[in-house]
Amino acid sequence: MPRARFTVDEVVKLTIEFYRRNYIEGLFLSSGIIRSADYTMEQVVSVARRLREQHHFRGYIHLKTIPEADDALVAEAGKYADRLSINIEVPEETSLAKLAPEKDVRAIRRTMGRLRLRLDEADEGRKVTPKGNTAPRFAPAGQSTQMIVGADAANDQTILATSANLYGSYKLKRVYYSAFSPIPDASRALPLLAPPLVREHRLYQADWLMRFYGFDAGEIVDQAEGMLSLEIDPKLAWALRHRDRFPLDIATASREDLLRVPGFGTKAVDRIIATRRVTSIRTADLARLHIPRQKALPFIILSDHRPPPHQLNSATLTERFKPKAAQLGFGF
Repeated sequence: MPRARFTVDEVVKLTIEFYRRNYIEGLFLSSGIIRSADYTMEQVVSVARRLREQHHFRGYIHLKTIPEADDALVAEAGKYADRLSINIEVPEETSLAKLAPEKDVRAIRRTMGRLRLRLDEADEGRKVTPKGNTAPRFAPAGQSTQMIVGADAANDQTILATSANLYGSYKLKRVYYSAFSPIPDASRALPLLAPPLVREHRLYQADWLMRFYGFDAGEIVDQAEGMLSLEIDPKLAWALRHRDRFPLDIATASREDLLRVPGFGTKAVDRIIATRRVTSIRTADLARLHIPRQKALPFIILSDHRPPPHQLNSATLTERFKPKAAQLGFGF
């Protein structure tokens, strides 16, 4: 398949013109390998260098790192970029070897490790010392990666376990999930159909639970299924599998337990904790606290509300939260 290529000057010119017209707030720059990893990385860095030094560009810059590029080029990329990333592509090494044999997962992880070391050095250097800031600037927004969903047979449990490992091992800020999209004349090893787009959405929701709600990767997905429900969100699905943990008295529950209540976001939990210090919380207060009443009420105890015992144990509770079937039209 023919590929298009922009020169460094063209990318710089386009970025500056779009930025001045308020069309964009920043630049996300990636490239396939041209000649070699070092040559490609040097071209990518040249764009960022010219934007920062010649045009005094103050917008956001995200650069894709080329595996096995020289460490000096990676260091220079971090000097100009707000965030660096390198794609892990798929969750399992065997899948990468099958679908993209030219890519080496060990090289990808080595580059991630090098980025983490430099990020740690930059964090240490930002600490207040008698000598001031002792470390050079390096990608203050950290590093991220992307995984393709549905290109191989990996289930959601495997994908989230890989993400948890990446977060813990390489200090990633984000793992991005991208639903596989078939293209004409692709490898026969690739599936013919794209996965449901809602699967990508559920993985993002599950990822959020790991990063901000205190969930472990192993507890989010039903172990027997290996897949996230497409009909209800992962936290609600977890709550329905652990009905013995509910109803929760929000007047006394810990922040960690409150974060597991369906419909409770992190800001809502903080508002609950602040409110309960001065007054009791009633059903009518839920709207003011920005909590979806119908979703939360079966799982919580309020000063004027206690769900009947049979409600949590009812087999119909799950059906209550599933999207209603809709009549299909003719499309005209």
